[in-house]
Order: sequence, then structure tokens, then C-alpha cells
Amino acid sequence: MNRLEDIDVRNQRVFLRVDFNVPLDDQQRITDDTRIRYVVPTIRYLLEQGARLIVASHLGRPKGKPHPTLRLRPAAERLGEILQQDVQTAPDCIGEATERQVSSLDAGEVIVLENLRFHPEEEANDPDFARRLAGLCDVYVNDAFAVSHRANASVVAITDHVRVRAAGYLLEKELSYFAKALSDPRRPLVAVIGGAKVSSKLGALKHLLERVDKILIGGAMANTFLRGLGKDVGRSKIEEDMIGQAAEVIHQAEKNRVRLYLPVDVVAADGMEQSAQTRCVPVDEIPKDLMALDIGPASAALFCEALHDAGTIVWNGPMGLFEMEPFRNGTQQVAAQIARSEALSIAGGGDTVAAIHTAGVAEDIGYISTGGGAFLTLLEGKTLVAVDALR
Repeated sequence: MNRLEDIDVRNQRVFLRVDFNVPLDDQQRITDDTRIRYVVPTIRYLLEQGARLIVASHLGRPKGKPHPTLRLRPAAERLGEILQQDVQTAPDCIGEATERQVSSLDAGEVIVLENLRFHPEEEANDPDFARRLAGLCDVYVNDAFAVSHRANASVVAITDHVRVRAAGYLLEKELSYFAKALSDPRRPLVAVIGGAKVSSKLGALKHLLERVDKILIGGAMANTFLRGLGKDVGRSKIEEDMIGQAAEVIHQAEKNRVRLYLPVDVVAADGMEQSAQTRCVPVDEIPKDLMALDIGPASAALFCEALHDAGTIVWNGPMGLFEMEPFRNGTQQVAAQIARSEALSIAGGGDTVAAIHTAGVAEDIGYISTGGGAFLTLLEGKTLVAVDALR
């Protein structure tokens, strides 16, 4: 797979696929520009090398139709502010008007195409749509890790029509950190897995059981594991059809000599509300009319102790309903311990990143991935289709 330094981009039209899927408020103002700032090193390098730069991204889920609140102009304007230069915007990502604008670019100039997902062919990985995108450029660069697990036209089919292609700095960095974490980790290697559903993490759990030394399981998915051990979890959210699978994961961990940690106590309440009355109870004594919404203080202490000697930590998913203050403590304690650790720590997933920022420890996490689904795909031991296409 080519790196940026392996290709000549001087005066070439470079199609740079990025992830500018940034949050916007009601006034179309960007509330978090992290995803834009993460690809600036790639953009600066290409511009310094004299590229005529075409930036392409999706934003939100417009379902294949133009949507006035999902246009990329705010992202283009923010990019211009960061680069301190003019950034043009195109009326579409394909079509004659866009082609004319692109062809008039000079070396060192930038244009941001309109939302790729305004066309249903993008998510359908349509070859004709990909051919039209490829017709805009001489060189293709993928720096959109967060969508590289999806077979979309702008990251997969387009590579059939552009001879010179490479990975951007962000994509390269994401893959490098992940390789450090799972291919040749400093041990003990500890996985912290949380979130709502066992079903969405089962593949990752099975793959991790072959590689890690310890697994810590929190969040609502832990309730299904507790049921797998025969415990009554009251009204807690569980996946009935995954109880057997959860029990099998527990069995496989024991067989593989992987230490698997589950909550020993929980913060329980009668509802998922900010004003809910909470009780801290052992997992063997969850009242039938309450639901577990966070790991308890004893569980947080147990998890932190398990992380104490870690050499590498991979984290995906919060320990509870951290969005609400009564159920935030478990996630915050675990986040603080990971931040304090001398281990190489890598965290990924939208909720995980939000939890890190809520805990105020972002600067102390070794690497925060920009991908949710892509991060999980790698945790499952699978390759990313867009990375395969680059090769």
C-alpha cells in the first residue's frame, strides 16, 4: 500500500476522501471540528507538494437525496479557517459544473465537493458513480478510516478507476496503532469492552479471546453475561437470544486462561432519568423492579485494579449510561485509570470518545481512534474493504 511520500502529486488532481461527518447545531455551526483537524496534516502535505486538491466526504444520512442541513459548506469554511486560505465549494460531487470547477484549480488550491451521500449510488458502491468520481482526478488518497469498513463507491469502487492511489497520514496512523495494540502488544494486553449489546460486540470478543490476557466487560451488555451465569438482573436490559453466547464466551475465556472480569455490584434505578433514585447493590441482589445502569464502586475498583499492570489497553464502549450524571461514575473511574496508566492505550467508538471527553482525560489517552464501525471491524480480526482496495 502506497504512502503519501511514494507518489508524485505535483500539479496532479488529487481526490482526497476524508471523513468530515462533523456534528452541527441548529444554526449549521460545527460543534466539534476534531475530524477536520485530524486530516489537516495530509491536506497540508499535499498542498505543499503542489497538488490540485479535491476533498470529498459524506455528512449524516441524507438517504440518497440532497438535504439543506447536510451540506458540506460549514466544513469547507472551517477547513479554510484552519488552513488560512480560500477553500472552494462545488455544487455537487459529480456533473459538468463540478468538473469545470475542478479543472480550473491551480496547484495548491482546494475544493470541497458536495455531500457524497446525496447520491444513493455512493452507499451502493455503484461502479458508474465511482467512474464519474474518478474522472475528476489523477491520484486517489484515502484518509477516511471511519468509513473504510464500508463498501462505498468513494472508498472501494473508485480504486478500480484510478491507477495512482495511497493512504493518507490519518489512515496510516490508525492502522499502525491498531497493529501495535493487537499484533505485537506490550503485555499484559487488556481489553475493556462496554456498551449496550453483546450481539454487536460478539465477533470482537471472540477474536480478542485469542489475543488478550484480560477482558473487562461493563455496560448494559454485562447484564446478559450475568444472566449467562444464572443471576437475576431485575428489569435490566438484556438480550435473551445472546445469553447462551455470553455463557460460551465466559467458558472460552476460562479455557484460554484469559481473566474475564464482570461487575460485582451495580448502580440500579427504576428508570433511565436524570432525577432517578439510585441504589448500589451487589449483582446477586438486584431488585426485581430495578435496572442496572452503571457498574458500582466495587466493580470500578476491581476494574481499575485489573488495569493497574497493563502494558496495552484497548477500550471500546462505556461502562454505563454515562450521558446521565447518576450513571456516570463507573465510566469516569475506568477512564481516569486508563489515562493514568503507563500502558499504550487505544480507544475507539463514538460513545467511547464521548465518554473520554466527558471525563476530561482525552489528552492522556495514548490514541483516540476516529472510527467506530471500522475500529470494531478490526477488533473482530477482519480487514477493512477500503484498505484492501488501496492495495
